[in-house]
Amino acid sequence: MTEQEKMKKGYLWGDDEENMALQAHTKGLVNQFNNLPPEDMEGRAALLTDIFGYVGENVWIVPPLTAAVGKYVSIGEGTYANMNLTLIDDWKITIGKHVLIGPNVTFSTTGHPIHPKRRADGMYSFPITVKDNVWIGANVIILPGVTIGENSVIGAGSVVTKDIPDNVVAFGSPCKVYREINERDEEYYFKDRRFDQQPD
Repeated sequence: MTEQEKMKKGYLWGDDEENMALQAHTKGLVNQFNNLPPEDMEGRAALLTDIFGYVGENVWIVPPLTAAVGKYVSIGEGTYANMNLTLIDDWKITIGKHVLIGPNVTFSTTGHPIHPKRRADGMYSFPITVKDNVWIGANVIILPGVTIGENSVIGAGSVVTKDIPDNVVAFGSPCKVYREINERDEEYYFKDRRFDQQPD
């Protein structure tokens, strides 16, 4: 069994020539993406389809971007990611449609054994899934094997270690559900600011 096959089955794995070649190719494309002139929006959009396995329509990622393998990442239409998106994408990252990702967000599919004597045994990778219409705040870290449910909001600075259900506001380190999204959220966009409130 190759190291990539071990990784895909959830076993401990190590870097091999196949993985290093994948990363070298992707890092070259990401370097091109990050160094395009700001006005070259078409060039940036075209490179995203080369970097990632699937990219829907109207996906926008603000550079700089960091990615490892690229081809295991799927991004749904209308998704927006702010600057400094970091993808430790040794295995699958699936991002749904119309997802908002704040600055300095990290998705990490890969981790290492806890015990120091066992860390040299390899690393493990498990998929991350973010469903449609999720909003991920700034400086969030999403760890291996996590699924974030549809429509949910992850507050800034959270470390997401476990699955988050649909339609909730969650935050903290570790990230925990605070409340469900409710009718009041349809009336107020920030604290006491109503959607129908007119400027003075």
